[in-house]
Amino acid sequence: MKKNSQIRRFYKFTLVHYIKNIFYSFKLGKLGKRTIIEKNVEFLRFTRNIRLENNLIIKSGVRICCCNESANIMIGDYTTVGYHTHIFASEKIVIGKDCLIAPFVYIVDSNHRINKNKNINSQGNTTSPIIIGNDVWIGSNVTILSGVKIGNGAVVAAGSVVTNDIDEYLIFGGVPAKKIGERK
Repeated sequence: MKKNSQIRRFYKFTLVHYIKNIFYSFKLGKLGKRTIIEKNVEFLRFTRNIRLENNLIIKSGVRICCCNESANIMIGDYTTVGYHTHIFASEKIVIGKDCLIAPFVYIVDSNHRINKNKNINSQGNTTSPIIIGNDVWIGSNVTILSGVKIGNGAVVAAGSVVTNDIDEYLIFGGVPAKKIGERK
């Protein structure tokens, strides 16, 4: 494994991971080398549209779903996806390399339409891609909504709701998330 970070120091790619990855390689569009997928991870619906690059750690309870046949999800090398995180794409979600996604993060690229003359559940969704750059840290219990672009090196504080783009190396927090600092 690359880097001697606190997270990766205690994760060893074993024969069990290798065997599980053989199974997942038939289910997913791409499964890179030496990816660790813990128990109780679910890949849902159009799983052939999910691309996982090399050396990922996908922790227990994660749900990754391409909600329709044209949706795509891609997660870059050395990214860690924390416990019970949900990633749901109706169009496209791209997560870069070397990202840290904490537990209980919710990333969804669609919203329900809300015209008052129709029931919400019969109106369908609007969608817009989510792009997360490289070296991004997303704190626990963050929600990232459709159309957001998060630049390289950005940090999103725990509990935030991201509704607008975040430029490179900025620190955002709050509901809705706003700039609270910069990486130095």
